Amino acid sequence: MGPPSWVLHVDLDQFIAAVEVLRRPELAGLPVIVGGRGDPTERAVVSTASYEARAFGVGSGMPLRLAARKAPGAVILPVDAPAYTEASEQVMDALRGLGVVVEVLGWDEAFLGVQADDPETFARGVQAAVLEATRLHCSVGIGDNKVRAKIATGFGKPRGVFRLTRDNWFEVMGPRPTIDLWGVGSKVSKRLAAHDISTVQQLADAPESQLVEEFGPRMGVWYSQLGRGLGSAVVDDSPWIARGHSRETTYQSNLTTPEQVEAAVRELASQAFDDTVREGRPVFRVTLKVRYAPFFTQTKARKLPGPTTERDEVVSAAVDLARRLDPEREVRLLGVRAEMVMPDEGDPVERTPIRGRL
Repeated sequence: MGPPSWVLHVDLDQFIAAVEVLRRPELAGLPVIVGGRGDPTERAVVSTASYEARAFGVGSGMPLRLAARKAPGAVILPVDAPAYTEASEQVMDALRGLGVVVEVLGWDEAFLGVQADDPETFARGVQAAVLEATRLHCSVGIGDNKVRAKIATGFGKPRGVFRLTRDNWFEVMGPRPTIDLWGVGSKVSKRLAAHDISTVQQLADAPESQLVEEFGPRMGVWYSQLGRGLGSAVVDDSPWIARGHSRETTYQSNLTTPEQVEAAVRELASQAFDDTVREGRPVFRVTLKVRYAPFFTQTKARKLPGPTTERDEVVSAAVDLARRLDPEREVRLLGVRAEMVMPDEGDPVERTPIRGRL
């Protein structure tokens, strides 16, 4: 019988900011904010902030203009996606060099499937390998499944290691608010609180039927399991395959007429379609995202009559959705998502439209 199996979650510390500091060592120790084109007078959001900037209350997703007010002395830099992609690939190559299964989650995080008698020692070896290969620091969460490993990483930041398993789940997480769980945001935590469920322990103790009634048969069961820290322990290194492609633009001046909106949607839909052509898979659903001034966001989706590789069908569907928007409201952001048939998947079954960020 071999060593026990573990799931490790590797998360790069302040990844984007750290990449920028490597390129500009003089920024070390300074509050650094990365977002948009680096101009706080333009409409853009914070992609990441260094720990020094976070101390001023700056966080990801915050309007860049507000971030600049919160941290008036911060260095604000434009997003440089190619540089972050290159750094991410170096990190993932370093992880694969450890001879373990690596499931990439994004630019700055991955799950590892590891067999080890001493997972903490292995985790420290992971940190050393990443640092040597990239000069970047990371935190590592150790768990007996993905949920616990992912949550454990937060307790290890920065540059640390933390283990969270069935043995200490309720000791560590039981008294904590439900919003501290992976996948529970402010809206869900408020809905839970309406049922007098405020802590992880209360969520674990809640009747599953109550959660199903509130959230439906799939998500209700999932939240019930989440409260107990249950989840998959399978780390899959299959290449990630995109379900769709999106194009999104925040306009420096509001779009004020239906004609402006339609022209912008045509352009975004055409760009999204071009991205799907490179995948070689037909589109079966189109989603339109709109943010009205000052900051109200809405999405509308349409399943096409059948999967298509025709540009005009995709663009027309997006334009039809645009014509359902409120013509009296000014628009500050538009996004179009073209969702594709997965490989070896026929005409896909109806799925819930993508909501929120495209």
